[in-house]
Amino acid sequence: MKITGVKTFVVNAEMRNWIFVKVLTDQPGLYGWGEASLNWKTRAVTGAVEDLEPTVLGRDPRDIEQCVRAMNKFSYYKLGMVGVTAISGIEHALWDIFGKSVGLPVWRLLGGKVRDRVRVYTHLGLGEMKSVYETFDIGSLKERAAAVTEKGYDALKVVFIPYGAHSAPVPAQRHVGKMMQALRDTVGDGVDIMIDFHGRPGSIAAAMGYIRELEPYKPMFCEEPVQPGDTEALRRIAEQADCPIASGERLVGLREFMPVFAQKAVHIAQPDLNHTGGLLEGKRIAALAEAELIGIAPHNPNGPLAGVAALHFDISTPNFVIQEEMSGAVPWYDDVVQTPIRRTGSHWEVPDVPGFGIEVNEAEAAKHPFKPEVMHTTSAVLDDGTIVDW
Repeated sequence: MKITGVKTFVVNAEMRNWIFVKVLTDQPGLYGWGEASLNWKTRAVTGAVEDLEPTVLGRDPRDIEQCVRAMNKFSYYKLGMVGVTAISGIEHALWDIFGKSVGLPVWRLLGGKVRDRVRVYTHLGLGEMKSVYETFDIGSLKERAAAVTEKGYDALKVVFIPYGAHSAPVPAQRHVGKMMQALRDTVGDGVDIMIDFHGRPGSIAAAMGYIRELEPYKPMFCEEPVQPGDTEALRRIAEQADCPIASGERLVGLREFMPVFAQKAVHIAQPDLNHTGGLLEGKRIAALAEAELIGIAPHNPNGPLAGVAALHFDISTPNFVIQEEMSGAVPWYDDVVQTPIRRTGSHWEVPDVPGFGIEVNEAEAAKHPFKPEVMHTTSAVLDDGTIVDW
């Protein structure tokens, strides 16, 4: 069996462009689907996929480790987020081909099932951009939280830490505390709440100011309290906080996770299987995390193919905790892809179809061609004009 081509299909879903990757083989009717979506880098990633295609042409798609090594080693220069995202999408598609070729679901090939269902959470607003990233009003917060729980979810994430820098003004801290109290009062103790800081605080002190307001209401975790890259700052926050700390969505590959794990700087690691090198690399990250008593909660606000890949990873990963998902982010979400994902309450069911069990409706996908995503990051500006982290 040989790889004969790699194609990309860009589907604009407003908040981001989904980049679907299709790997073709010389076996009639046998191909695989993956996803390589990366916010505001669509043209860079599709170009990277095109650049990487020659390194895998003619190879057996079932030799996944070898194909990934070829894409990495033959690139010569170290690949960052763009290049590794492209590799991830191609790698996903290779797993889909492998599973189809032997008539088994991908989770079987990743080591088999370690759980009978996969717990998931979604965002306030159920994917609508401003509801996800701009919920600072207590009334809207309560209304949107109720809408999520009415859909059957028993876990949700909010992004209500204000834009800021090195200090956290007392009124801003108090408002975060009031929002968290209102949120807990609305959903009750039976619903887990995660708070995504988005790396907005510019100092340990600022991050801890907000965490202290959240602690009494028992968040499941506080995510990315500071920007990735400063492992010592993250470690100090994890030691001081009276709640779990999570991070990792912007780390690339095992090497970038290693110092975080070695310093016990997080309680929950959040690799994005779209961005960190694919399922093989994700399993390596999870294995090292388990050795360091760290759980895995994969990041995934991406498209439907990314969700399916995460599902198969989660089924087969012992230290998995919970899975982020954003199904229904656009009204036509289910028209573009036939997916095996079935949600019951706040859990995904385990599929038994070969490969990933997905099929892209290319005609429907073509109805939503590339457009520049909404540049929501440009809202991260303070009153005095200072540009800060989104």
